[in-house]
Amino acid sequence: MKTTGIVAEYNPFHNGHKALVDRCRENGATHIVAAMSGNFVQRGSVAIMDKRARAAAAIRGGVDLVLELPVPFAVATAEVFARGGVTVLDSLGCVDALAFGAECEDLALLKKAAEAVTDPKVDELIKTELSGGVSYPTARAYAVRSVYGADIADVLEGPNNILAVEYLKELERRGSGMAVEPMERVGSGHDGLTATDEFASASMLRILLERGDERAFDFMPATTEVEFKRMVGVGRAPVKVEESERAILSRLRMLTAEDIRKAPDVSEGLENRIYNAIQSATSLEELYDIVKTKRYTHSRIRRIVTALYLGILPEDREAVPYLRVLGFNDRGLEILKAAKETASLPIITKPSAIAGLDEKARHTFELECRATNLYNLATPRILPCGTEYSDEIVML
Repeated sequence: MKTTGIVAEYNPFHNGHKALVDRCRENGATHIVAAMSGNFVQRGSVAIMDKRARAAAAIRGGVDLVLELPVPFAVATAEVFARGGVTVLDSLGCVDALAFGAECEDLALLKKAAEAVTDPKVDELIKTELSGGVSYPTARAYAVRSVYGADIADVLEGPNNILAVEYLKELERRGSGMAVEPMERVGSGHDGLTATDEFASASMLRILLERGDERAFDFMPATTEVEFKRMVGVGRAPVKVEESERAILSRLRMLTAEDIRKAPDVSEGLENRIYNAIQSATSLEELYDIVKTKRYTHSRIRRIVTALYLGILPEDREAVPYLRVLGFNDRGLEILKAAKETASLPIITKPSAIAGLDEKARHTFELECRATNLYNLATPRILPCGTEYSDEIVML
């Protein structure tokens, strides 16, 4: 039995994701488990369809077990996102390898890049560059290029490489025994809006799905198409952040500058810039554009706004408190049986089990419930609160 883990969003599960799963099988994986974002995703937005539907699509696409990446880690920087995903997989205690797609398949180069971004000399250079008003990615690229050269700096240009480096950092930090299996990413770029052969980026597919353009289904397994159309039929897809724009803006208008200061990734007076923008902005895009500068990227502002909307604080990202099961098949059940003997965190299959955990776990689940209740405002048919309890685990 070889169990391979993947950290993913599957927003939606498409042909590129299926190719990675198939490569894992070719590399000897008998069982595959994914740590997947819930209803809110890393870019600071809602998922195109809810987490259980995405889990079902992933399982029908070849994944055996889907565990939830808790929302404080899902809506976060690459470093925090990777830390949460690796923690979920490693805490099962029976995952043999971590597989991921990256622009660079050379593990030695990726490891060197991971060494570079943790080098104190690079860190000092980053601080110096940041003092000049540039963004963190720009400062890091310059610092790594100065100390380690262009080859290593170029590795950090790819968005999937950046995540790969963060996975490696976290595996090293944890002293994990999981092997690492980088695989060259196929098809369109991470946020590319063009298609190549049978592959297209999730960003492009979401745009097509939101428009009702069925060309999107050319780039995903038929099982994902069936799942998406099922959710459309019951008024639960496509989910669009624009549908809850007024709710988000109203929440923001209730905040003080001090409230904003307490949010993750807010530093050096950014709270005042955000607060002032809130007073005049009449749309989310206008808000992002007002706050965005060379130093504060659009993606960073979007994630901060989402954290403010959901009530996520920095301390909510200190630790993953449990392993929550979203769905599984027969092989996934075998992983869970093995994990009963090896897992270092409690495995949750029913919401009622949260009551027996510690305060930290209960608080994280409360955040998850809040996130879902707010997510339900963005669905085509507004859903009531409480679907974290009423929606059932996926068993295929």
